[in-house]
Amino acid sequence: MNTERTRTPLVGKLRVGVSIFVRKGEQSVWENGIYQNCIFLVMLLMRSPLVEATYLVAGGADGRPEDARNFLADSPVPLIDMQEAATTLDVMIEMSAQLSRDWVVAFRDRGGKIVSMRVGNDYVIDIERMIFGQSHGLLISGAPYHEVWTLPEYENTCAPYYLSTFRCPVRIMPHLWSPLILAREAARLPDGLSFGYRPGRKRWRAGMFEPNICMVKTSFIPLLTCEAAHRADPDLLERVWAYNTFHLKDHVSFNGFARSLDIVKQGLSSFEGRFPLCRVVAEHVDVVVSHHWENAQNYIYYEALHGAYPLVHNSHLIGGCGYRYHDFDCEEGGRALQRAFAEHDTHLDAYRRTANEFLHGLDPENSNNVRIYSDALAALYAPR
Repeated sequence: MNTERTRTPLVGKLRVGVSIFVRKGEQSVWENGIYQNCIFLVMLLMRSPLVEATYLVAGGADGRPEDARNFLADSPVPLIDMQEAATTLDVMIEMSAQLSRDWVVAFRDRGGKIVSMRVGNDYVIDIERMIFGQSHGLLISGAPYHEVWTLPEYENTCAPYYLSTFRCPVRIMPHLWSPLILAREAARLPDGLSFGYRPGRKRWRAGMFEPNICMVKTSFIPLLTCEAAHRADPDLLERVWAYNTFHLKDHVSFNGFARSLDIVKQGLSSFEGRFPLCRVVAEHVDVVVSHHWENAQNYIYYEALHGAYPLVHNSHLIGGCGYRYHDFDCEEGGRALQRAFAEHDTHLDAYRRTANEFLHGLDPENSNNVRIYSDALAALYAPR
């Protein structure tokens, strides 16, 4: 008899795991947003009235729990391996580490429930990698998931893609964020540096933090936004820091693009490597300038807002926070940057209040978020 079919009602509390990619060698929760997302999700699951125990599950080709001793030193839940997960869990949420089809099938046969939580723009990433011959991203393994969970930012591009490729229901879930990890990183800043906006500078230093590894988040529009603001007011910007661009410096097309800008010709710009936002804004940045394409929920936004830094952005999913321009309009972006420079210091208290109200809605321990995720867990056991 297929035990998965007979275990429909939810009886008792659940043991839930969230997969996280673990590899040999050094890792950091700042490498990408998905590691933090795993932490925030288990924080929420710990609050769910349906959950008895929560675990992170070490996945990946060669990683073991002991390899994550430093990487996950601050994890609020235990880390177990795939073998222990197979016999311990009632629900497995695939997140940072993709599960093999054979493991999923065996887990379902035992009566377990499987969810794939998708927190990247897989449609765009997959198309780029297939067309341009890059290493693969999402693997359509044929694993039989019960549901796919994803975020509001991907409802347009990815939800139909998941529905067709995974052949199971797709559920839109709240994005989660907490200042917990940011606060721990800020506490490690050198003496004399602190995280948080400081008013009063006569000229601003702009920073952009897009990864520049996929077209959904790049520095092109932020650079053009700073260019537009600088042309309109040459006394506004003291420095423009383009982080995560060091690998592009020798690319012929990017080089030509950058050299066409006044902010480059006049020596205002610097192209740098990848660093956590809180480490560099504490010393070098006054305003964060950003851009997305179908990727409107971003931890960089939340970190900047938490520190009351002026955020120039084009996101429709962060309420009334920051200084918004629309779509790809870098000229409007330049005007938004000018408005931020003119208003931010005098409206700082109101800016903080608006940001804090919005960020509260993202909190993994927010009762509304706990309810929505708990309802989604319960739905896995409802009659189909």
